[in-house]
Amino acid sequence: MSDTEDKKSGVSYEERVKHVSVIAKPLASKKQTKRAYKVVKKATKVKGIKRGVKEVVKSIRKGEKGVCIIAGDISPIDVISHIPVLCEENDIPYLFTPSKVDLGASALSKRPTSCILITPGKAGFNALDAYEELLEEVKQVQPVY
Repeated sequence: MSDTEDKKSGVSYEERVKHVSVIAKPLASKKQTKRAYKVVKKATKVKGIKRGVKEVVKSIRKGEKGVCIIAGDISPIDVISHIPVLCEENDIPYLFTPSKVDLGASALSKRPTSCILITPGKAGFNALDAYEELLEEVKQVQPVY
């Protein structure tokens, strides 16, 4: 998300962080959020994402790998509270972003999105270097249990 987009919407990153739920950890920094949205946008163009709780959970249970991006401002919190546990059990790195509206917009959708699973295995996925960079950043901030 660029600075001009921030000014258009009128809500800064810091304002969005105030509305994040208590379980939204690890929360992406402003730079990580921007990078995650860029990778989601590129992956969406080649249909390399799973969008929404039901689709993401189904893909994880089937054994697909990738990076899970979860919106931190989901209410009620019970909608997404099981996803981090599911990701940890299946060794999938995950990251919370502050806004479901921005996450949906980065997936080229007009609807807010609660979570997205980026799966890089699709043909034509040209953002592999950006994906690998995001993957390394997510693994660094990932809690170890």
